[in-house]
Amino acid sequence: MSFFGMTKILLTSLFRRPATRLYPFEVRAPYPATRGSIGITVEKCILCGICMKKCPAMAIQVDKPSRRWAIDRLRCVACNYCVDVCPTKCLTMKPEYAAPTVTRDTEPFTIPPPAPKPAAG
Repeated sequence: MSFFGMTKILLTSLFRRPATRLYPFEVRAPYPATRGSIGITVEKCILCGICMKKCPAMAIQVDKPSRRWAIDRLRCVACNYCVDVCPTKCLTMKPEYAAPTVTRDTEPFTIPPPAPKPAAG
């Protein structure tokens, strides 16, 4: 490449906007179909365990006796399969990514017991 060719590239790059964003200061809005992280509405969960059985990465643990639902965010591949098979639709795919972490912990959720049914009479 000649000196003049390189100068032309330099001058055009000098007057253009940068190709990247300054990430911590400029956060891009997620696209509509972005698969970010799994969210759960604990009030709707019935602890059926279908999401745990169908998860290809084995990132979800359901413990029915202790009423606990947990997800390993580092193991989750965001395939959306658990959201599709959930019978109560308590799982959702949020467009935001999970917070960065340095430890390999599961994120537990305690499911409240179901509300008692009103007595008929």
